[in-house]
Amino acid sequence: MDESLAILERLERIETLDRRGAPPAVILAELRALLCEAEGWSRTEGGEDAKHAVDGLRSALARDMIER
Repeated sequence: MDESLAILERLERIETLDRRGAPPAVILAELRALLCEAEGWSRTEGGEDAKHAVDGLRSALARDMIER
C-alpha cells in the first residue's frame, strides 16, 4: 500500500511541476523516480497489469531519451 501512495504523490508532484512550467529536465527526473517507485509497486503487488504499467513507463522514458 505504501508503494501505491508514493506513486500517487509522485504523479501529483509531476502534474504540479508541469502546470508551473518546470524545465523538462526536472520533470524527467521526477519521471525516472516514478519508474523506480512503480517497479517497487510492481514487485509488491505483482500481476500482469502492474508489469505492463511499469514496462509502458520504461518505454516512454526510453523514447523521450531517443528523441532528445
